Amino acid sequence: MREFKFQKNVKNNLKLEFPFTEHAEELKQRISYVLLIFLVLSLCAFVNVKPIVQVLKVIVSDIKFFQLSPSEYFFSSIKISIYLGILLTSPFLLSQLILFIRPGLNKNETKLIFPLLIISIILCFVSIGFSYKILIPTALQFFISYNSDLIEPLWSFTKYFDFILVLFYTTGIAFQIPVVQIIFGVLGIISSTKMLSLWKYVTIVATIISAILTPSTDPITQLLLTGAILFLYLTGIGIVKILEA
Repeated sequence: MREFKFQKNVKNNLKLEFPFTEHAEELKQRISYVLLIFLVLSLCAFVNVKPIVQVLKVIVSDIKFFQLSPSEYFFSSIKISIYLGILLTSPFLLSQLILFIRPGLNKNETKLIFPLLIISIILCFVSIGFSYKILIPTALQFFISYNSDLIEPLWSFTKYFDFILVLFYTTGIAFQIPVVQIIFGVLGIISSTKMLSLWKYVTIVATIISAILTPSTDPITQLLLTGAILFLYLTGIGIVKILEA
């Protein structure tokens, strides 16, 4: 009798453990796919790093770059390739995450999550365009004109790309605000009316966030990012309002 109970308990435990093992194996497989894509894209970026560097150098003109050590450009190239690999892999990472959690979602949640993925990806690339065309050139022009009469611009290659890469990624994070708003609105955490009533506080918070996220201290860059955050916040309110109707 005891042996029968023991075998029954073992079978029940195996039934409970199998789904967890299955999910862990699926997660491991999806992570391996993401890592493989990241490595391939990073390697492709490293092989073609010179055209990428030329594209990034176009942002600023009439500036000479120097390297502090013989290996500086090489390690900077690796850094640029890794950052670009992360950026290009992020949509695939999000899609794999959604496919992993999809079995646990109901129909309404499934209908919502795919549009959110598309919106998130679109906002990511819009943030890149905003940084490349408006934010970074404005910030660099401010620094160039500020001391052009006294000091000839001669910038470290690594410092320059660290500066613009930080702006790219921080702006990308800030541009995900509407996605967060939509999630909060759909879950009923906060309504569009309440969001609109908080716009004064959001303005203050946006200013603080811009000061933290931007690696420079010039007011032009901070004002541009603050304005972009407020615009995105109001856009998120409009989307939530439409969903509430």
